[in-house]
Amino acid sequence: MALYFKGGEKSANDLSKAHRIFLLILISMGSSTIYAPAYLKGVFYDPLQQALGCTNTDLGLMMSAYAITATICYLPSGIIADKVRMRTLAWVGFVSTAVLVFIYATLPSLATCYLLFVGMGITTILIWWGTRFKVIRLIDSDDKYSQNIGISYGIYGAAGLVVGMINLAIVTAFADNAGAGMTALLMWLGALILLLGILSFLFIPKFEGELVHDEKFSLGKFFKPFGHALKNPVVWIAALSYFFVYFYYTGVTYTTPYLSGVLGASLAVTSIVSVVRTYGITLLSGPVFGWVAKKLNSSATGIVIGSVLAFVGFVVLMVIPANEGAAIAAAIVIIALGFIANGVFSIGSSTLTEGKVPMTIFGAATGILSVVGFLPDTFSSTWFGAIIDAGQAAGDVAGAYHQIFLILGVTALIAAGLALFLRFYVNKNADKLQAMADKAAAEAEAAE
Repeated sequence: MALYFKGGEKSANDLSKAHRIFLLILISMGSSTIYAPAYLKGVFYDPLQQALGCTNTDLGLMMSAYAITATICYLPSGIIADKVRMRTLAWVGFVSTAVLVFIYATLPSLATCYLLFVGMGITTILIWWGTRFKVIRLIDSDDKYSQNIGISYGIYGAAGLVVGMINLAIVTAFADNAGAGMTALLMWLGALILLLGILSFLFIPKFEGELVHDEKFSLGKFFKPFGHALKNPVVWIAALSYFFVYFYYTGVTYTTPYLSGVLGASLAVTSIVSVVRTYGITLLSGPVFGWVAKKLNSSATGIVIGSVLAFVGFVVLMVIPANEGAAIAAAIVIIALGFIANGVFSIGSSTLTEGKVPMTIFGAATGILSVVGFLPDTFSSTWFGAIIDAGQAAGDVAGAYHQIFLILGVTALIAAGLALFLRFYVNKNADKLQAMADKAAAEAEAAE
């Protein structure tokens, strides 16, 4: 593999197979690591809460601060991804995030944490987010995207599992001192993210066709890809489906405090189940759902099947007795839910390629997909945190979690319905969508 400080543009065919695999691993590993500090409560909920000395609602508000910033940044991140080199966005995003994580490791005041989460929203979303899907599309042909994105989530799981087990070892080593454990954990994550930034600077090339060129800058030209994306019905249907998929995908993290707070599982058991659910099963779920989507020739159909299964899983959690004796059965269901939710989420963006969204507006399309799709982060953590706090005050914590599981089950059904509608729309309007893609490509070529 060559270093890319300088040099001309490269196409996927110019890269060796080893280099393409390396970039797939780098970006996929980065996506499971760069967001780990912001989403730490999903795995180490109780230790993080103790280290920061905050309530369930406080943790939710921190997540909301990140999510609101992210929501503002998703759309411009997609446009920036069409205007700025992937190499630049990747290394700057990693390095700036690492700096914020090192500050987070000092366990500052709650007010400072809010500012840090806003900062991470800018560095991980406005700067870095656009690289994830676009680099994976740039390193190979379009017909391999759904398979590659599935493999990407498998790598995401493998990297996340290894990093997660190291995280678990760190937290366990400081079991009697949550503050010291969180500081050590965040210092380690910051160092790893910094390393990924250095590797991105060294090995990501300048890709052919990655930028939309304008002879003269203007706001109108800058937002032109966004305008094309807004006119594409597939983008909106896919985004709505993604919203509900992401809602229950992130909602599965509330099975962690449910295991410990309701079923009485130990910190070690809860943490192991959380790491396996979040990362371990992704080793298989991403590739499996990617393979299924390719065999069915439809990511939307895969989303329908997975979302219906997720609904069943949430219902089972609601009917399992809320006592310590049911902990093992609940853990099995939780891991199965993690497998399904991760798998469905891993192929969620593939609906854009299924709907023939052209490369020239792909960054803008993923921006819209992200703005709509990740909206649950702006309110779900605060909402669910308040439900749990209210349940604790009323002495019915189990009832609070059952309410959350009911909400998640309903969202899974809605996700299935929207994905089914997307599949129907794409099949019915195949010629129209192809014509829109051809027109957008022709206009972009004429502008160069």
